[in-house]
Amino acid sequence: MRKLIRLLLGQTKATVPALRTRTKLLATRGPIYAIGDVHGCIDQLLHAEQRIQEDCQLRNQSATVIYLGDFVDRGKGSAAVLEHLSRRHTDDLVRFAVCGNHDDAFLAFIRDGAGAQHWLDFGGMATLQSYGIDADYVLKTTGSMKTLVALAREAVPQQHVDFLQRLPVSISIGRYLFVHAGIRPGLELDNQTDEDMMWIREPFLSEGPKLPITVIHGHTIVPAPVFRDGRIGIDTGCYSTGLLTVLKVTPEATAIL
Repeated sequence: MRKLIRLLLGQTKATVPALRTRTKLLATRGPIYAIGDVHGCIDQLLHAEQRIQEDCQLRNQSATVIYLGDFVDRGKGSAAVLEHLSRRHTDDLVRFAVCGNHDDAFLAFIRDGAGAQHWLDFGGMATLQSYGIDADYVLKTTGSMKTLVALAREAVPQQHVDFLQRLPVSISIGRYLFVHAGIRPGLELDNQTDEDMMWIREPFLSEGPKLPITVIHGHTIVPAPVFRDGRIGIDTGCYSTGLLTVLKVTPEATAIL
């Protein structure tokens, strides 16, 4: 089913980069804070960052923040989220982000309209609305998906496109792997595909990574953060619940902030 959805969305080797980068950090400043799927929820994102900064100030620490992807679709503020994450910041947070399947699909739509109707049904209507484009109106009045794609290309700043293009598919720090969806159990990281890292559910959710690492991920909505052998899932469905989870990782322990 996952491969079928990818094909419907136009996520083929002909329309997306063959391989996104994988980032490895040798060291970080202070604790690491992972933020679950944002899906256009800009207010919750800004509040989460405020909580992180307050936590750091209490301990006189700097911090690394890793965003687990799916910045767009479904919520109302996708454009604002990308604007916030793609701009320069003057605070003490060191920011990194990984690519989610919704981010990848949005980029494919902007680039060549790949899987256009399926992406719109997938949550893309809300993303275009955040850029001032009423997709329903455009399609009803022009009947042209090409026109809609052209409008999107004009409306989405190049800064946002560049940000989406640069997103790595994973970030590793020591024994922790930060990724949007998960990995194929038991398969060495160098052999993992972008598709699995952005889309996988089973057998990862049931079996875990089956590697000597802890995978911190989003993608699969849970009512509360899930701690299992080898994996921690923190997508609490912010666009529908209003709850955006922040996981704090230190050398000693992990905790929900």
